[in-house]
Amino acid sequence: MKKLTTDFRLIIGLVLAHVLMYFTFQDKAVFWYIFTASLLFLISYSILNEEVEDQLPFFSYLMYGVTSGFILFGLFWLGNNLIELLNLPFTKEIAKLYGRYSPTMLWHYIVLLLIIIPGEELFWRGFVQKRMLNYTRIPMGILLSSLLYASVHLYSTHWILAFAALIAGLYWGFLYAWKKSMPLVIVSHLIFDLFLFVILPFY
Repeated sequence: MKKLTTDFRLIIGLVLAHVLMYFTFQDKAVFWYIFTASLLFLISYSILNEEVEDQLPFFSYLMYGVTSGFILFGLFWLGNNLIELLNLPFTKEIAKLYGRYSPTMLWHYIVLLLIIIPGEELFWRGFVQKRMLNYTRIPMGILLSSLLYASVHLYSTHWILAFAALIAGLYWGFLYAWKKSMPLVIVSHLIFDLFLFVILPFY
C-alpha cells in the first residue's frame, strides 16, 4: 500500500473528483451544468494520465454491454419492488432522488449519454480502478475504487444514492477487470440509465 500513497496522479484525481462533486450537488438549479462540466474535466484528466483499454471486438462489447446493463437494471428493479412490497422508508428517498436529479430537458439526456456516462466510466473504472490494480489484488482494487465512487455521491446527502453507486460500481468494476473493455462498461452504464430514466423509471 506504500506505493499507492505515493501515486500522486491518483491522489490528485481523487481530490479533484471530490471537490467537483461537492459543488455539483450544492444547488439543484445548476446541477446539470456543474455535473457536465465536472465530468468533462475528469474525462480530460483520465485520458491524459491513463491509457484507455479496449480488448474486445465491436459486437462482443456491444453484446456484453447491452446484456449486462439490462441485468443490472433488473437487479435494481427487483430491489425497488422489494422495498415497496415491504413498505420500507427508502421509498420516499428514491422518490426524492428522482425529483431532484432526474433529467428533465432534452439537453440533459444528451449530456447524460454523451458526456456523463462515458466520463464516469473513464474516470472511476478506466483511471481510478486501473491504477488501484497496480498496487492491490483485483477484488480489493474493485472494492476500493467502488467505495471511492460511492463516496462522492454522499455529497447529495442521500445515502441511498451512495449505496446504489457502490453496488453499480462493484458490478461495472468487475466487468472492466474481467473483459478489460471500456466501451463495454460504457454501453452497460448507458443501457442501465436508459431503463432507469427513460424506458422504465421507478417514479
